[in-house]
Amino acid sequence: MNTQFPDNFLWGASSSAFQIEGAFATDGKGKTVADHNAQKRAHLQADTTTASDFYHHVEEDILLMQELGMKTYRFSFSWARIIPDGDGNVNQAGLDFYHHVVDTLLAHNIEPMVTLYHFDLPYALVEQYNGWADRRCIDAFTRYAKICFQEFGSKVHYWQINNEQNLMIRVPERMNMYEVPVEEIEKVRAQMDYNMFVAHARVTNLCHELLPDSKIGPAVSSTMTYPASNRPEDVWAARMNDNFKTNYALEMYTYGRYPGYYEHYLEKANIAPQREAEDEAVLKAAKPDYLAVNYYRTLVVSHLPEDEAHPFGTKVNEIDFDLYGYFKHETNPNLVASTYGAQIDPMGLRLVLNEYYEKYRLPMIITENGLGTADELTADDKVHDDYRIDYLRQHIEACRLAIEDGVELFGYCPWSVMDLLSSHQGFKKRYGFIYIDRTDEDEKELRRIKKDSYYWYQQVIHSNGTKL
Repeated sequence: MNTQFPDNFLWGASSSAFQIEGAFATDGKGKTVADHNAQKRAHLQADTTTASDFYHHVEEDILLMQELGMKTYRFSFSWARIIPDGDGNVNQAGLDFYHHVVDTLLAHNIEPMVTLYHFDLPYALVEQYNGWADRRCIDAFTRYAKICFQEFGSKVHYWQINNEQNLMIRVPERMNMYEVPVEEIEKVRAQMDYNMFVAHARVTNLCHELLPDSKIGPAVSSTMTYPASNRPEDVWAARMNDNFKTNYALEMYTYGRYPGYYEHYLEKANIAPQREAEDEAVLKAAKPDYLAVNYYRTLVVSHLPEDEAHPFGTKVNEIDFDLYGYFKHETNPNLVASTYGAQIDPMGLRLVLNEYYEKYRLPMIITENGLGTADELTADDKVHDDYRIDYLRQHIEACRLAIEDGVELFGYCPWSVMDLLSSHQGFKKRYGFIYIDRTDEDEKELRRIKKDSYYWYQQVIHSNGTKL
């Protein structure tokens, strides 16, 4: 008999504040890095001014979530909606908004799962000291988290501290490294990354102190890399790509230290961050209760030796960077890719879940997984997204097989509950179960329209994953 999903499995869906809320300067909200970046692209696509306008559609949208059958909703608070300048006065209107969201979810029997920081650092902290480059940002974030725990801790029992630090740190724009000299970028990046780890540890410890019955954990952009050949050098390169993109962060989250291969890289590349003596105890004390896993694709690499023109540690590209002395990315001829280039690989999800569970023995939840592509609204207000259904069906089956393998998986929250603002494709790239009737150029009436995938996922949830 096939293994089935646990009876208390948390079927849900995900979003983030800057991509869904809109109301980017309403009721005292401060500007964020995400707002700043979106405004720079406003001549090309939609920005954060309105997005999906969840801010003004809370009741309607949560009713749609309830009808879908969602057991949990994974979403983020906007730090700058609660503390507009990041570290000053608390904005009561921001707290009131999130109380309204949380209370409405609970009234509809949906478990709120809150991410404290999803790519949207308050811009005032950039102007003051370049955000995470300065340890004052650690203190500011810890204070913000404490306010959230005190305000919402009796109602929110699942927390994630930040979304995809291991991916965010690779993109200078997301880390507000707008004017950092090229020769200093890697050293600044390493310092920002380290400071975020210290903040993550402080907030983990604070949650356990203030909310002993709650669960908190990191949300990582998962990586599964295949070697381009069976040459030992390529096999090693694949391992190191996973290590440099994701595993070094998981090691820090779970064990409170950088692994040896990463310390070696930081020292040899002369970019090791400054650390304070008290950090070690804070980092080691911080034990996550679970891992939140975001999964979209797998990668392939070959070994990339350093040479005279490219010394050790030279990087090429950002998100899927090549690293001289380690690895170079290749195309996998055995997989098809989505419209936007992500190679689709359900087996990779099973592999990721098995690998993380073998290493860390922590329960896991999928907090992002989905297919971003253009959807067509028909004349009779339908969206026939069979391609999305097929994608999700295969990945949910991979989750079931991972559970059969022995993995402790307690939830699945695909990206995303509804169409939302993509950082670089606006509303051209859609992920949602619910179609938002707007374009980048025309907001129209922002009607909410259920896609075919909405009705399909409703059946999946109702059957607890037995009807795919």
